[in-house]
Amino acid sequence: MARWRTPVPTGARPDGPAQPGERDILARRERRDVARPLTRADLTQALAVCAVDPVASVLAAARLEVALRAGFGAAAGQAWGFPDAGPLEAVCWAGANLVPVVPVEDPERRAQAVAAFADVARVHGRRSSSIVGEQWAALTLWDHLSPHWPAARDVRADQPSMAIATAPALAPDPTVRRSVPSELGLVLPACVRMFTEEVGYSPVASGSSAYAERVRSLITEGRSFVRTVPDADGRPAVAFKAELGAVAGGVAQVQGVWVEPAFRGRGWSKSGMAAVVAATRATVAPVVSLYVNAYNERAVAAYRRVGFEQVGTFATILF
Repeated sequence: MARWRTPVPTGARPDGPAQPGERDILARRERRDVARPLTRADLTQALAVCAVDPVASVLAAARLEVALRAGFGAAAGQAWGFPDAGPLEAVCWAGANLVPVVPVEDPERRAQAVAAFADVARVHGRRSSSIVGEQWAALTLWDHLSPHWPAARDVRADQPSMAIATAPALAPDPTVRRSVPSELGLVLPACVRMFTEEVGYSPVASGSSAYAERVRSLITEGRSFVRTVPDADGRPAVAFKAELGAVAGGVAQVQGVWVEPAFRGRGWSKSGMAAVVAATRATVAPVVSLYVNAYNERAVAAYRRVGFEQVGTFATILF
């Protein structure tokens, strides 16, 4: 079984007295309150941890399922498990997002698990663009890491996690459909506009093709939904869009919901989401979920009209 050696924190003298941070880690190692890197052989057990709360863990579970099928390289990340020995109680996905999954009832044990993941994250340094997940776990992980990592650009501490496992309460928009590969040039600009509006910077500003490849993959997999309308020149333009950003454990998480500003206020987000829910439940997963900033009261109200109910709370720390 793979193990990490106890890291020596920056500034500690390897041949001198243990520094306070190092003493904490050493004490946890003595109690076996540390995390370990997971191998593919561990992933079935890791997915069982996620299955305790499939909606809260879908982001991590989706990457773990890819890693189980095709390896960690294909999943573009790694997984950590807690505790160091014995059955897994908690897992953390570390890739583009750092996603703790800690379905532990005992408060002390929960705290030990998050502290163990923070130890590993400190050793590796910040490699993720966000920490995201169940509110308590994500915010507590950030509490541990904030003295050591660069400052966050934004902390979104209150994000209702909502889900629907029935037919939508509103009539689906019949013009909302899955986009097709030939429409990448139409869909990608809408995705970039949504991301920039929501996160505050363009995902393609650096010239990287990773975001475009992600959008292409979602279209190819039938996880991109659009409503198009003619623009002023009669050419098709995206008026509504949404993607299934994560699918695992019988849950499909909707991300990237966006309405072209010129068409806002017409109820297209509600009927569009009703169409996404109906199509997703028919062909992808029986439960459809999403999370939204609590301050976006109009969006929260719209999702409730569709039939979504709050089942938990997320938090996101953006870098």
